[in-house]
Amino acid sequence: MRFHAMTLEVRRAVGVMALTIAALASAPVDAAPERHDVIIRDGLIYDGSGKAPYRGDVTIDGDRIAYVGRHAPGHGRTEIDVHGKAVAPGFVNMLAHPEESLLVDGRALSDLRQGVTLEVMGELSMGPLTPAMKDEMVREQGDVHYAVDWTTLGEYLEKLERKGISPNVASFVSAGTVRTNVLGEDDVQPSPEQLRQMRKLVRQAMEEGALGVTTALIYNPFTYAKTPELIALADESGKCGGMYIAHMRSEGDHLVEAVQETIDIAKASGAPAEIYHLKAAGQVNWGKLDTVIGQVEAARAAGVRITADMYTYTAGATGLDVAMPPWVQEGGLDKWIERLKDRAVRARVVADMRDPSPSWENILQRAGPKGALLLEFKNPRLKPLAGKTLDEVAKMRGVTPEEAAMDLVVEDGSRVGVAYFLMSEDNVRREVALPWVSFGSDADAPAPEGVFLQSSEHPRAYGNFVRVLAKYVRDDKVITLQEAIRKLSALPAQNLSLKSRGMLRDGYFADVVVFDPNTVQDHATYESPHQLATGVDDVWINGKQALRDGEATGLPSGRVVRGRSWSGQPDGGCRADSRQWTWIH
Repeated sequence: MRFHAMTLEVRRAVGVMALTIAALASAPVDAAPERHDVIIRDGLIYDGSGKAPYRGDVTIDGDRIAYVGRHAPGHGRTEIDVHGKAVAPGFVNMLAHPEESLLVDGRALSDLRQGVTLEVMGELSMGPLTPAMKDEMVREQGDVHYAVDWTTLGEYLEKLERKGISPNVASFVSAGTVRTNVLGEDDVQPSPEQLRQMRKLVRQAMEEGALGVTTALIYNPFTYAKTPELIALADESGKCGGMYIAHMRSEGDHLVEAVQETIDIAKASGAPAEIYHLKAAGQVNWGKLDTVIGQVEAARAAGVRITADMYTYTAGATGLDVAMPPWVQEGGLDKWIERLKDRAVRARVVADMRDPSPSWENILQRAGPKGALLLEFKNPRLKPLAGKTLDEVAKMRGVTPEEAAMDLVVEDGSRVGVAYFLMSEDNVRREVALPWVSFGSDADAPAPEGVFLQSSEHPRAYGNFVRVLAKYVRDDKVITLQEAIRKLSALPAQNLSLKSRGMLRDGYFADVVVFDPNTVQDHATYESPHQLATGVDDVWINGKQALRDGEATGLPSGRVVRGRSWSGQPDGGCRADSRQWTWIH
């Protein structure tokens, strides 16, 4: 009996083993340990939502995020321990100007070192172009030289992608570029047929992937556009799922009226609107910020979709064109320079430049000659003047600042690059804290080497985004780190109606930034601007590592990020009405 009992026990054990083996043999293959392309382990996860961070992991498979959470299962072909560092969505540069710099250096190094993964180009656009516009682009090139071998905005974006670039890129189509295409550079208004042609060009660019329509209303010939023209083009953009984003008609003396015009265009078109580089320019206008904030927040409360972006400095940067009246610039750069050679015209220009209540946006008047820092010249003989103020150059030459400004434009054959000190640091701090404001550099994306060293720069090109994290979060405690990251990533992505970008979420594109909140720092100054930021260690763009241990890999990780009406996607194409799109408030 004992032997029989033992035999039964053995039989039972064998049976259990057989069942176990059979179960293991029939187990699905995915029960094996997961293997990912990349696992970023033990970081402080800031997912872009604005919520408090937590310690956790992020995994990447291909160009997508596969997991965000406390502990990633499985193993990675590449694993990185980032203990104590922040892991965040890639940052969005809401107003970027690397249109030319990317053609010669696809790394966008100054921005990549700050964690920027998407460059959104605006104000002007690289298409649609006429043959005359192409010729003018070649003639007016400065230090960076390139062939203009495209016609449409879509062709330009495809050229960048074929070339191989590190950042993602996107673009608005410029109302000013469209106006020049159809009307030239004169002070004229479009006929009904010409306006239809302009709308058609906007629609074409939107179906090529533009994110919306943009303006630059203080510059010639774009300042000639009246509100109904802008509403018509914004309406076309809205029908194509895009927004209206504006360098407004005034940021100083007529700031309140310009904000109201932007709100009115948003209401009339049904499309969202955004204010580029929100500011109150000129000390006499600093107190208007309260009114502007009230205007925007009242409009938002009434259901108007309106937001803004900004750069984190008290000086802007543009040219000497904003120091002179529009009438002298009519017809373009060559005609402007020719007029400035006429003594009688110069006398009239000086009188207008000194008018205490100009009808146009006289930025030089608000900054003053001592607050106008010369940055960029084409003429090699003038390059030594970079870094001096207009006041200093005028005194060196024994002429008035107005005469010096006109002479420099003539001698350089360009509008001359200038930084204007216009804003209040107190206002900058207030704007940083506004929940509906994101960030844009309003600059190109250079590197501290080669052709880029031939001119000076505004420090915002190298420091705008890291300055948010270093100065306004860590040092001044204006906002929390999680709120700053939301405003650098999710907020602009939502405003642009981008799918699967701007947050750390399963299935989103793997645009990921790792940085040290304790050491991240901008170093660029007005005196020494070509200095890269530090503290951003690793950046992935579409799952490819573009920055490793603070060094650019040079991988062609970037893509064109196209708008919702891009015809190359299954549900592409414009609609009959902007209300047929879903908009995020």
